[in-house]
Amino acid sequence: MNINDILMTPQMVADLYRSTLVETGEDPAHSLPQEKKEELASTLGWKSLGDNKKNILIIVQYKDAVHIPDGDLDFLTTMLAACKTGLTDVAILNLNNHPGASYKELTAFFKSKIVLLFDTEPSAFGLPMNFPHYQLQAFANATFLYSPSLTDLENDKLQKSKLWVCLKRLFNL
Repeated sequence: MNINDILMTPQMVADLYRSTLVETGEDPAHSLPQEKKEELASTLGWKSLGDNKKNILIIVQYKDAVHIPDGDLDFLTTMLAACKTGLTDVAILNLNNHPGASYKELTAFFKSKIVLLFDTEPSAFGLPMNFPHYQLQAFANATFLYSPSLTDLENDKLQKSKLWVCLKRLFNL
């Protein structure tokens, strides 16, 4: 590997320059146009689907998909439509493509107010706690909801209805 090709996460850079970087309190990515945000996300390595206009982060895990398989995406978009949101309102991130990513990095970058964890245990996402499926959990200025995989939900009416009860509370429906 060439020294010019070393990739570092933002956390690694911050750790290297802990006493020399100046934090102004402003987030430079906040005022960027959408194209620049996407370019910055791809530079940092966050491969997500959606425009994230409502700061809703959806975490999934698929080994054989860049983001999410078509069947699960169809089910998810139907569910989002019932919540009066769409792909433009969310960011879908396949955690399988980012094994070292933590909730701190992702929620900070995506400015997440709501985080939906599908088939991802809270502790595996880096949260300092575990909570059961279908429990709305407020933490670190966001609300987290842990649920089984979209594939499992689609085929189980009882599980789907439990999720729907939580989503109605979460989205004030």
